[in-house]
Amino acid sequence: MGEEEQSTTETKPLSGRDIRVSDAEREHVVEVLQKAIGLGMLNLDEFTERTDRALASKTRGELNAVLTDLPGLTHPEAAMIPRQQQNPWAPPRQPFGYGASGQVMELNGKYSALQRNGNWLVPESMVVRNKYGATKLDFSQAEIQHPVVYIELQVKWGSVEITIPESGAVDTNSITDIKFGSFDDRTRSNGRPGTPRFVITGRVHGGALIIKYPRRGFFG
Repeated sequence: MGEEEQSTTETKPLSGRDIRVSDAEREHVVEVLQKAIGLGMLNLDEFTERTDRALASKTRGELNAVLTDLPGLTHPEAAMIPRQQQNPWAPPRQPFGYGASGQVMELNGKYSALQRNGNWLVPESMVVRNKYGATKLDFSQAEIQHPVVYIELQVKWGSVEITIPESGAVDTNSITDIKFGSFDDRTRSNGRPGTPRFVITGRVHGGALIIKYPRRGFFG
């Protein structure tokens, strides 16, 4: 009798913070920390220390602790999985590091040319996935309503050309990998003030990434 009462007393329901996390969730938080570096919220030492903590985390509470003081990237319950997701163990489709408005444009191609130019409406966040194709994003005449535009590149065996307005600047500190290719920032604006600011993250394998200002005319 006494043993049964003691067992009942010691059993406590698990809260969301006590649920174990997967490798995908840990890797997702590391990507968020990379975006925090690009936004100037963390220095390299802080990023390294928090990455080690994230990869060693066993529960959602431990994992969320590395993000709680980063404004705009998380909130006290960010480690909780959104209800609308069918798979309770999958990381959120939209990274916390993306804009607060939740506007995300996804461009997907394979053996295709992905292109946006002229007068087009730019969302706060973009994800570009292209394989064996060329990607051109021209923001010089676009309608840009956000001071910061996030662009995530997941490109294999294809070139990427990004044209930004003369008043703009880029942040390329969170590009994780340029492999079998080249990176040419012709704007030389990385880390400098500019509006809008394009925060570029992700990977480019087997192709060139070129960032430039619009081509000027003979009298421009």
